[in-house]
Amino acid sequence: MRTIALEEHYATTAFLRGPGSWLASRAGIVEPICDLGDGRIAAMDDAGVDLAVLSLAAPGVEQLDATEAVGLARECNDELAAAVARYPDRLAGFATVPISAPDAAADELERAVRTLGFPGAVINGHSQGRYLDDPFFEPVLDRVAALNVPIYLHPTIPPAGVIESSYAGFSPDVTFALATVGWGWHINTATHVLRLILGGVFDRHPGLQVIIGHMGEGTSFMLPRFDATLKPELTGLKHPVSTYLRQNLHYTFANFNDEAMYANLVAQVGVGRVAFSTDYPFWSMRASCEFLDKLSLSDDDRAAISHRNAEQLLGV
Repeated sequence: MRTIALEEHYATTAFLRGPGSWLASRAGIVEPICDLGDGRIAAMDDAGVDLAVLSLAAPGVEQLDATEAVGLARECNDELAAAVARYPDRLAGFATVPISAPDAAADELERAVRTLGFPGAVINGHSQGRYLDDPFFEPVLDRVAALNVPIYLHPTIPPAGVIESSYAGFSPDVTFALATVGWGWHINTATHVLRLILGGVFDRHPGLQVIIGHMGEGTSFMLPRFDATLKPELTGLKHPVSTYLRQNLHYTFANFNDEAMYANLVAQVGVGRVAFSTDYPFWSMRASCEFLDKLSLSDDDRAAISHRNAEQLLGV
């Protein structure tokens, strides 16, 4: 059965010299994340991944000033496009967009979709403390809607003020883990999703589709509470929050290989909204595929998660 993985990461040399310099301290990460050639394809073959949709690792270019972000985004997209051209049946890519320059970001997205053939964009969380519900980013959202492609909303490090107020006071290593992979960037991403909903983004762009990873960043566990406390009478939205979570959001595994979390997510949003991913190289492709294989699924549900939902969403 074809297997498509939707949250797989890459980095370029220029990115590692700039905003991605933090990756250099991660043991065993630099070599596989920079490999856009035979080594990555071999790792995919070993695990059983047929197609990997690659996105630039966090923090992307979102924290850069406009001029620097525009140049690095274009360079990264061109390098990724060259890799996809070498392995068109095995690799696809989400566009990096310099959202600190919204008009330029919209144009770069259009170039990446129409010229480079990318099926969507990745946005790594906030941009210098601004979230996508801010009217500043409306040119980007307008173009995403016009192109009818999804956004993969990936976590990033929370703003410095949030780290200081909520996560500081421990050793640097504990603070970093708590603010990022242990808690903060998942909760920050869930908050970002709620801001998109409550800011009326999906009422203005009802066809807009956003993908989040890590079994929904905790949103499915809170979904009933959202509907109980954020009613349309209060929010002024056209629908309950749950409607947007079920109609405008898609969810991937992204190394959260836990059966109870999977069961809760599917119970709340339905199997048609869930797709496979491995979070490589931050997690093992093989372990992720083994988790998928062990899930008790009907043939139809397995096909939906393994490839069909991704094919329908991305046209890959």
